[in-house]
Amino acid sequence: MSLGDKLLDLRKKAGLSQEDVADKLGVSRQTVSKWEMDQTIPELIKVKLLSQLYNVSYDYLINESNLSGDITSIEMIVDEIDWTSAWSKKYPILASYQGMQGINSYCEKISQLYDDCKNEFNFNDEDTALVLKDILYQKFKISKKRSKIK
Repeated sequence: MSLGDKLLDLRKKAGLSQEDVADKLGVSRQTVSKWEMDQTIPELIKVKLLSQLYNVSYDYLINESNLSGDITSIEMIVDEIDWTSAWSKKYPILASYQGMQGINSYCEKISQLYDDCKNEFNFNDEDTALVLKDILYQKFKISKKRSKIK
């Protein structure tokens, strides 16, 4: 899939017009059109801004995708997103916790909890991740509420 095809597909999936993208990047609508039609190639800084706009990796945009044919579902794009990197801009701990001493023991415990939950309730992987995420979020909300009371 060419860069232009990827840009067109991502823009449509994001529900943006060429004018919307142009405004966000400080270029003309015609420039966006030329990128999508593979008539011109955006400057590297614009490719970086496009990757941030669409929440996909820079590599996804500039490299040949390992996906063949047209991308017809958002799930295929979602799988290409580096969520840790995307969220670490807002939450810097996500970029650094993996190198912390002792964190691996928690990774192992959570992995075991994941497997146990999946097997005990006969969940698929997606449901298991969503349930555990929700449990952790509920715990977070309770802790946050308690800290406000103190």
